[in-house]
Amino acid sequence: MNESEVSGLTRDWRKLQQEIVDAAPSLGIDKIGFTSAEPFHELKDILLRHREKGFESGFEEPDIEKRVRPELSLDAPQSIISIAVAYPSKLPNPPRSAPGAYRGIISRSSWGSDYHDVLRDRLAKLEAFIAARAPEARLQSMVDTGALVDRAVAERAGIGWSAKNCAVITPEWGSWVYLGEMITNIPFQSDISIKDQCGDCTICIDACPTGALVGPGQLNSSRCISFITQTKGYVEDEFKLKIGNRLYGCDTCQIVCPKNKGMNWTHHPELTPDPEKVKPLLIPLLTMSNKDFKEQYGRIAASWRGKKPIQRNAIIALGNFKDRTAVPVLNELLRSDPRPEIRATAAWALGRIGGEEALDALQQASAAEQEPQVHTDIKKALAAQNS
Repeated sequence: MNESEVSGLTRDWRKLQQEIVDAAPSLGIDKIGFTSAEPFHELKDILLRHREKGFESGFEEPDIEKRVRPELSLDAPQSIISIAVAYPSKLPNPPRSAPGAYRGIISRSSWGSDYHDVLRDRLAKLEAFIAARAPEARLQSMVDTGALVDRAVAERAGIGWSAKNCAVITPEWGSWVYLGEMITNIPFQSDISIKDQCGDCTICIDACPTGALVGPGQLNSSRCISFITQTKGYVEDEFKLKIGNRLYGCDTCQIVCPKNKGMNWTHHPELTPDPEKVKPLLIPLLTMSNKDFKEQYGRIAASWRGKKPIQRNAIIALGNFKDRTAVPVLNELLRSDPRPEIRATAAWALGRIGGEEALDALQQASAAEQEPQVHTDIKKALAAQNS
């Protein structure tokens, strides 16, 4: 830290802190809070136990020290600013599924523009606001993929409380909020944390389709539909049935939460969902090229894993709908798609749909398939047909 920086940090920062709070709405920020940059000691133990039990998703920062020590992301930090941006939870005039025109659903966190871009925009505006008033400030912003745990920062900064469904619930916006944070060398005063208001309620735990919420605030990611829909490999049959028609993510534990009742936020235009994108027809997804996928879905968060997981999930949805009109395209995928997990999933869907056409497709594929896993899934699908 240079001499001018040391001098600058002797200022009384309460005035700037209040200016930031007052300016937050004009910067597109719905709630803002402040906390110290002290390490998250209690969180470290939680994360270590989480890892020991095999509950991690594989998407998080692998270095636990970086997740709990802000000083590893910014030298000599003094405080952290946490922000929340509210997003919609209801789709106006949603298109309906119909026989031969069944639809999937993308979770609310991926409606509208990619929230990573939205939050980076908000944090960039906040950085500019602070820098204009405190040129000596050092600022390090993070969104989702950053080292720190967004929810832990938000909880300590008074944004909301960490709920039993592992979401942060704000009194004003419910849990329908995106979270981001900014580490700084400015010693802002910490806000008071909000007391847990879940009480004895366990509705979210009871409603979890796969039992992934193994306890209050404890998530086994390997069983969470939201994470499973984002994987790229094979999906176990148990989870195929539970996925239903979900193409990306799962909102069940938030939808059932009493604290979210009646909450729907539409004041950020860039987060307005396109009904045809977030509840799309399933069959057209199966033949979509990479170019078409990028053009249609490249600006939403669900696109980050590419088209393969969404196409696989669309096949699962068609199987769960038992859509006989999908048999020809599923047969084509089973015969000629180069991706073994797609062929295997198509076999499962054909077994669920049933009928002579599906049976014939499975029998022909059984004679030609060389991949052991796929061949096993074809045999299981044939067995399901004959049972």
